Amino acid sequence: MIIRHTDKAPAAIGPYSQAIQAGDLLMTSGQLGVDPATGELPEGVQAQTEQSLKNVGAILEASGFKKTDVVKTTVFIKNMNDFAAVNQIYAAFFGDHKPARSCVEVARLPKDGLVEIEVTAVKE
Repeated sequence: MIIRHTDKAPAAIGPYSQAIQAGDLLMTSGQLGVDPATGELPEGVQAQTEQSLKNVGAILEASGFKKTDVVKTTVFIKNMNDFAAVNQIYAAFFGDHKPARSCVEVARLPKDGLVEIEVTAVKE
């Protein structure tokens, strides 16, 4: 196993890694919409979703993976009423690639975030 890390995504805020690679499999930890430069969450679910996906993208890139290698995502949202807004940004990020996905509403996220996204990627 290889621990993966990039400064282009926020550092872990607990005892975990940004991502772990096991062979051709990469599993990321959940990525909040935290701006790695400031350590702060932007205002609003759209901005947090965009930043969360930028963080995911930075980890994928630093680990030698592409968005098209993502096979499964899990999206945690604070309010299911934000589902459509999150979907719009999510769809723009992945384009024609459509990994399997779960989306669940949660009571609370770290830092009182509005969205958190984790992915599993596999190199073919």
